[in-house]
Amino acid sequence: MREDLETRPVDLLDPAQLDVARAWIGVHAAVQRDLFGDRGSAWTLEEVQGFVRGSDKKRVARGVWAGDRLVGALEVHLPLRDNLRSALLWLSVEPSARGRGVGSALVVEAERIAAEHGRSTLLVETEWAEGGSDAAEAFATARGYVVAQTVLRSEQALPADRGALEAVVAAPGAEDYRLESWVDDMPDAWLDDRAVLQQRMSTDAPSDDLDLEEEDWDAGRLAEAQRRATESGRRVVESVARHLPSGRLVGFTTIGVSAGEPGLGYQQDTLVLREHRGHGLGLRLKAANALRIMDELPEVTAVRTWNAASNEHMLAVNRRLGYAVDGYSRQWQKTTGGAGGSGVGGGAPQG
Repeated sequence: MREDLETRPVDLLDPAQLDVARAWIGVHAAVQRDLFGDRGSAWTLEEVQGFVRGSDKKRVARGVWAGDRLVGALEVHLPLRDNLRSALLWLSVEPSARGRGVGSALVVEAERIAAEHGRSTLLVETEWAEGGSDAAEAFATARGYVVAQTVLRSEQALPADRGALEAVVAAPGAEDYRLESWVDDMPDAWLDDRAVLQQRMSTDAPSDDLDLEEEDWDAGRLAEAQRRATESGRRVVESVARHLPSGRLVGFTTIGVSAGEPGLGYQQDTLVLREHRGHGLGLRLKAANALRIMDELPEVTAVRTWNAASNEHMLAVNRRLGYAVDGYSRQWQKTTGGAGGSGVGGGAPQG
């Protein structure tokens, strides 16, 4: 007999709902274990709570219960500074509860929340391991979502060959640039230039068919994101390229390490401004950052990254550094008749 399902709000910051919050994050983690075994990528509750406290996205969480058991988890991300048409959906169904209508209940609630906030572009991600296939394809297609981008997931084993990495960093051809790095605390003097680079990530990196606008970054927003990462227990190692004639930062790459899994680094954004490409800076930056990780966080035994399948240049950089593909994801998109941001003004994470 089919169980009755109940959808309820989840307050991830309410101490009285701590057990619910842990069960909610546990559903997301269970899906990752089901897809990738012990190589799943899971946020800690503390990290997600840090995002909820941020001011650049509103995050609305829901759970689906079958009786007294939480079997579905949803968070709708509503950008507040840019992309006011968009809603990013993060939803997971407890693997043992599939086929009971939980996923449909989550999508209905997600789309209701998006419409309530005037969002007309809905984005959601599906994943699968190397050698498998996207089990959610039929589910997403039946609900009107289309593939807007395909992404490759890859890993680099650490420690890597130190001599080879040092040779990449020292190779000729970039005499007008100097590589610099920091661990955990970004120098205040970097914030303005780094905010420009962060904003350019939204225009210079491949977006394929994703309906996304340029993001709005400044030094304050970047400093807040860094503070949230530190407070959640995340370690951060970043390397930048400085253009010596101008003194400006023109490229960067960042690796984050979760307190919940100190052996795994997450390769986050990498960017070289278009006007400074052609000097191998992306390759040099990633090699330099791998060396800094090896020195500062020797417990990290692998770095994981995601790259658009269309980003042939960065995929070639990754192959040069020893990354191997172990999974895939798709960014699905649906356009509805929403008002395009009319329900939310600017004001109160990055994730």
